[in-house]
This record gives sequence, structure tokens and C-alpha cells, in this order.
Amino acid sequence: MKKIIGIVIAGMMMSGVANAVDNRVDGQRPDAPVLAKPGDFGIGVRTIKLVHKDQVDILKVEAGKPLPKYDRPLTVEVWYPADGDENGGTYENVFLRDGKTQVSLYGLAARDDQPFKSAEPYPLVIISHGYPGNRFLMSHFGENLASKGYIAVSIDHTESTYDNKAAFGSTLVNRALDQKFVLDEMTRLNNDKNSFLNGMIDTSKTGLIGYSMGGYGAVITAGGGVTKASTEYPWGAPAGTLEVMMAGTDSHKALLDDRFKAIVAIGPWGMNAGFWNAEGLAGVRKPMMFIGGSEDETSLYENGVKALYDGSVNSDRYLLTFMSAGHNAAAPIPAPIESWAPVDNLDFFPFEHYADPVWDTLRMNNIAQHFVTAYFNQHLKGDDDMKSYLDIVEVAEDGVFAVEKDGSEKPEHTYWKGFQKGSAKGLKLEHSAAK
Repeated sequence: MKKIIGIVIAGMMMSGVANAVDNRVDGQRPDAPVLAKPGDFGIGVRTIKLVHKDQVDILKVEAGKPLPKYDRPLTVEVWYPADGDENGGTYENVFLRDGKTQVSLYGLAARDDQPFKSAEPYPLVIISHGYPGNRFLMSHFGENLASKGYIAVSIDHTESTYDNKAAFGSTLVNRALDQKFVLDEMTRLNNDKNSFLNGMIDTSKTGLIGYSMGGYGAVITAGGGVTKASTEYPWGAPAGTLEVMMAGTDSHKALLDDRFKAIVAIGPWGMNAGFWNAEGLAGVRKPMMFIGGSEDETSLYENGVKALYDGSVNSDRYLLTFMSAGHNAAAPIPAPIESWAPVDNLDFFPFEHYADPVWDTLRMNNIAQHFVTAYFNQHLKGDDDMKSYLDIVEVAEDGVFAVEKDGSEKPEHTYWKGFQKGSAKGLKLEHSAAK
């Protein structure tokens, strides 16, 4: 059967049925909520190579021996407000989940377009993928945020990408360290007169979007120190190297950074595997938005994403739930057409890495863009009008849609702000204030 489907997909591609529209990262459904649409800025994009010097080389750690060090390379994709002389472009040679197939993605961003330097610098949002993943997996957020006056930086986490997947311990130790390092590097580039980013970034107003293992790192970055037990798992980080993230340690406290003002964790992994307890989650003090699917079989929901939300008692936090969705809720781009074909080195279609069995990916992307825009505009831009998009009836289907013929709302209207009639079905948004 896989062979037959592969032949069909190949035939579609050769016949021209598969073209640029199949691999777009900037899609907008007609029923997308209002804050999902792109902003007024043109979008530029550039690739930057960074090096985090003198880091522990987790892959070469041996018990009882001094910790080996290496210069850790990190590639990042940077989206930024641009002059807009050019519109649209291509992301070439992007690896799929199999780590071998390379494809082209298409979007609104123009490669190396001239940045638009406003009178005030732009807030920063760092984007952190899962295990495995790459810097393009959430490019829909990168483009969308840049169009609205943000600098968005997405990381290729070394030893955690599709084509460079290595021992899981590297991801456990390095994820939060990478997030903080990239923040430091953006501060450096903002102050570098030779950088195109010079004077463009207000890193004192930084947000973070982390998905899956990126969400695990985001919880640590937000203040969630891990348990002692999790630092000793035989399948985890070797030789106590995760202890730098342990709750109550000076090393973990040193990771916390006041420049991070708001954090979004999508399907964050780790609660399901005992990486946090009440003590560790009490350290989470950043405003947070958790996003998850109620049927997440990877990070889990009740004992995973929702447990993180419930346990982060010192954080003002939201939980957006896609009912009946799985682990791929909201974060991945729509599955590229090439991922629909079988591959020899996976026992599943790469398509499954991007898609959800119940929800349309583009719909989830648009909904996430809407809420992320409201959340970051409030916390990073000080726009308190955005709270009206967040202070809504908890279960969308409990809302009443009541408008006049001219579109104005009747007094009894309680439907989610910014959503068309019926378009919020299957969603739930909870809010808890910090204690």
C-alpha cells in the first residue's frame, strides 16, 4: 500500500498538481480569526550562523572523566520587518522528518530584503522546535510576527534536527541553554554596527515560543527547575550534566533572565516523564500561555500539558486546548506535499509528523497566530486592548453569537472575540492568576 501511495504522490508532483501552493507557510483560511492575518510590515528573512563556545559535549561524556567541551554551532533563521520592496520568497533545501528528503517551502518573506528601521526597536520572539525538528517547522509564526513588528528568531538546535539527530541527553541539557544563548547573541547583534540588526531589537522585551522539547526548554527558561530524579535517568543526560537545571540550584537560578517577559509552550514535554514536581513548578514566575491537544499521546494532556498549567501556581497563565487534537496541535507547518509519500528509513509517513488526525493544520496555525499575537502584543508591546481577546468565555461553544445585520454585537453576544460564527468550535481557553 505504501508503494502504491508513493507512486500516486510522485505522479501528482510530475504532473504539476503539486506546486508552490502545496508548501506554503503563510496560509490564511477564510474563517481565520482576525488577529491571525499578517500585519502591515513587509517581511525579510536571513540565515545566521552562531557559535556557542566552550559547551559540554554531551555526546562524548564518559562517567568519571572530565567533561569534554566543544564549540556548539547553531544556525538561526531571522524574520524581521522589511521595506517591502519585494514580496514573497522560497526557503530552499529544507529537510523533512526523514532527515534525507529536501524540499522547498514558500511564504511572504523576501530573502535578504532591506530591514525597515523604525524609530523604536522591535520586541524579540525566539522560536524553539521539538526533537527532532528544524528552524522552519514553525515558520508560520516567524513570518506572521515579523509582519506585525517583531524580530522572530528560530533555532536549529544542534543534535536535535532531522538531519542531525543524536542522543536525547543533548536535547535535555542544551535546549534551555540554546534559548538563553540566542537571546544573548541577539543583544550582541543589536549593538553591532556592522550587523543588519543593529539598533532594531529591544531584547528587554523578549518572548519565547517552544514546541514539545522546545516547550520543555521553555518551562525551564520560565523558572521551572527539574527534579533530582530526572537528572539520574539512565536514558537521559549522562553523568549528572542535567543538574545545572535542577530546582533550587544556583546554576538554574543563573539561567533565569529578566529579558524574557512572556512565554508560549506548545505541547511541552517532560511532566509526563517526571521532570517537574510542585517544588520545581513553583519556580515558574513568567507569564505563560500553554497550548495543547486534549489527546496528546507524546507529552500527554491531563498528566502532561494541563498538569504543567495547573502546577505553575506562581505564574499568570493561560491554557488553550484543541479538543480531540494530538501532539501536533498548532505548532507544525502544514505537511509539505513531499511528506505524503513513504520513505525507506521511517515506519510511518513523514506526513504524520506534521498533521493531526482530526484538526486541519492550517486552521490550528491561524488560531495559534491569533492568540500568540494577542498575548505578545499585550506583554511585549503593552497593548492592554489585547486582553479583550483573551478574557473570553472558557468553552467556546458556550458562547452566544448574536450580532445585528450591520455586524455590531448585541448585548447578549459572548462568542470569542475575533472569531466568525461557529469557527471557535472545539476550543477551550482557561486562565489562572498567579497566587
